[in-house]
Amino acid sequence: MAREFPLPPRAAEFGELIRKRLEEAKSAGGTRETVTVDWNDQPLHVEVIDLPLEGLYYNPGTHRIRAQRSHDSARDQQLERDPWNAESQGYLQYLLQAEPADPNRRDTEFDKLKESLKDFGQTDPGLITHHGVLVNGNTRAAALREIGARSMRVGVLPESFTWADIYSVELSLQLRKDHRRDYSYINRLLAMEEQASLGRTPDSIAKEFRIRKSTYHQERWILGMIRDLIGRSQTAGGAKLRLVDFEGDQEKLKELHRAYETLAAADPDQADVLREMRLAAILLGFAKTDVRYIEGDFRNKYLNSTLPAGLDGAADDAGPALVPGLGIEVPAESTAVSAARALNDRILKAKAAVTAPSSEPDHVKREAQGVVDQAREAFDKAIDAAGRDARVRRRKQLAPARLADACADIDQCVVDLVQARAARSLDEESFDEAVVLFRESIRKLAEQAGRGIAHPGDGVSWLLAAAAVEGG
Repeated sequence: MAREFPLPPRAAEFGELIRKRLEEAKSAGGTRETVTVDWNDQPLHVEVIDLPLEGLYYNPGTHRIRAQRSHDSARDQQLERDPWNAESQGYLQYLLQAEPADPNRRDTEFDKLKESLKDFGQTDPGLITHHGVLVNGNTRAAALREIGARSMRVGVLPESFTWADIYSVELSLQLRKDHRRDYSYINRLLAMEEQASLGRTPDSIAKEFRIRKSTYHQERWILGMIRDLIGRSQTAGGAKLRLVDFEGDQEKLKELHRAYETLAAADPDQADVLREMRLAAILLGFAKTDVRYIEGDFRNKYLNSTLPAGLDGAADDAGPALVPGLGIEVPAESTAVSAARALNDRILKAKAAVTAPSSEPDHVKREAQGVVDQAREAFDKAIDAAGRDARVRRRKQLAPARLADACADIDQCVVDLVQARAARSLDEESFDEAVVLFRESIRKLAEQAGRGIAHPGDGVSWLLAAAAVEGG
């Protein structure tokens, strides 16, 4: 469910300033500036006023940096306890100017925004609650503060707005086509999850995010899988992966979902193995084009021979599992699935120990780095072998595929020929010249087919016979 936050300090005092500024704007006469937001599928026009930046608070619930909050667990916990103190607000400012996929680095887009504000000023107003919490314009406020601005133009939402209303308005503003900066991938997934927790249907969420319903279900599957991986990655020392660690893997995860769904329809166990092996490769940093070479038989056919001792052990074949409270036995995972999952768990925990901020001892981190390095080397060799085989398969299938395409073109030619004759528009001379070229192509094809196939089937036999008749 959407998080409810307490009122910020001096909320009553700042709220009184906001009310006075709104009354002054209304009584000033002339053209008043407003900003339009979508609320309950209706346009809502709110007054724009100028307010001191020092009185505005970053929104601790903004979708903009929700995933990035996991970057530093200690500061995130402090933010949960007291979102309005200086340390928490400072953490939010740090994340707003950081690169979404790597909060350790400053975002160049933020610096571009800062320069734009410095050169041209604030062109679009932000949006706040009646107590000074930024609903839209958090990043602009951070940039304005860095350039030393004293105030910010903001629209003011009605005083009756709840946190659920605030989240809904922020989301509608972000999903407009004219927004300046997209939510990061994981933050979009979290926003969809939040909307589902509010009881909205998949159809309505897909419509708001301007995606197909099937894409919505894909995104929810991916987020559920990421949460499962984070839980599995937790080490004895408390280190674990974070949501932000998956920001750069959008296309790999989507391709994984498509491959998994296709294979699961025929062989669920092999699909589970595929999922674990591809996830391991994604965690190890392989490119999308490399991950594609991992198919259901990848571990048995390529990886087992490259895994070093200590990583190649298979999990024990477990017996049936008992459903708690019901006394019903259900089949356990197959040995292949259990082994793939066990290997991936080793990689997950090692990756967490190496990358996640933690108090793990240095010797634990060195050992974990060794596991990551060994696993990456093994996967690199296996993926290289799988890639070579895939390229050979493609070469073997290239000639049949091109001939199938040619057949489709010929079938379309038949339709075009019938229509041209019916309309008496056939260019017979050009058509005859094209047939001569076709005859020559058939002769060349028959010549090569006769050389490379020792025991021709019906199709090649016909081709050779037709070329022989033509030659005779």
